Amino acid sequence: MKNITLGGTPAPNVVLGLMRIQDKTDDEVRALVGAARDVGIDFFDHADVYGSDLHGCERRFAEAMRLTPAQRDEITLQTKCGIVPDGPYFDYSYEHIVTSVEGSLRALDTDRIDILLLHRPDALVEPEEVARAFDELEASGKVRAFGVSNHTPRQIDLLKSAVTQPLVANQLQLSITHAPIVVQGLAGNMQGLDQSLVRDGGGIVDYCRLHGITVQAWSPFQAGFFNGVFLGSPDYPELNAVIDRLAAAYDVPAIAIATAWITRHPADMQVVLGTTSPERVAGAALGSDIPLTRAEWYELVRAAGYRVP
Repeated sequence: MKNITLGGTPAPNVVLGLMRIQDKTDDEVRALVGAARDVGIDFFDHADVYGSDLHGCERRFAEAMRLTPAQRDEITLQTKCGIVPDGPYFDYSYEHIVTSVEGSLRALDTDRIDILLLHRPDALVEPEEVARAFDELEASGKVRAFGVSNHTPRQIDLLKSAVTQPLVANQLQLSITHAPIVVQGLAGNMQGLDQSLVRDGGGIVDYCRLHGITVQAWSPFQAGFFNGVFLGSPDYPELNAVIDRLAAAYDVPAIAIATAWITRHPADMQVVLGTTSPERVAGAALGSDIPLTRAEWYELVRAAGYRVP
């Protein structure tokens, strides 16, 4: 497992997301986490809204794992806050952030959150409120590092107008077939090409590289926004032909090539796995340090239907 640097600390470039474990048995949760640990993944991603009830998956994780203090020290726990499911709407008030973290601490049965992310942008955000919450949570030792998810460069700049802590991560949707944050720069200023359009402030990957923010790629195997995986899909015959050929050449399963396309990027991204299959975790992790060549990386981009001028 290849390590990157996240906020000055080593971290694996493949991590396990646990948004789908609510209905899993203790043995199933332990098998999933055990498979991750076996391949070098000691970083686990949560959110307060994951599960059938608030903090449901966080609670399920803690109940199944029953970590000793020593075992807790061996892993990184990341969670998110800001989505209010009853609306739904978003809330980055001081009260909501602090209350959410307190709930996550109880659910995870831990005394600290290693990384707290703001889950999605709140149009009504007041940076001073966020800063007040972050300052209190850091001073109390309840949160060690902070970041965001699905935020644009300008939204991050707005937060940084008041927040003094480094923002160490930005969790963004990215896969070979859902790659506007990467490929829009390949077609800049090309008239009439949708790929060239600047969305969400533009240049978020370059922005994160310039500011020491780790991009965490969620839904790394999804074709789009929760509409099925591209691996093996008849909708992507050319892409899967290339993936299968590269998988055979590197002697890994196809899922490892999908992982490697992200980890090959020099931004040192993390791939956030959402699977509950121990076998898929092990297979995906094999892509952690596959040295795809530039020609192979760009071939996958073209096979996904993007223009490489």
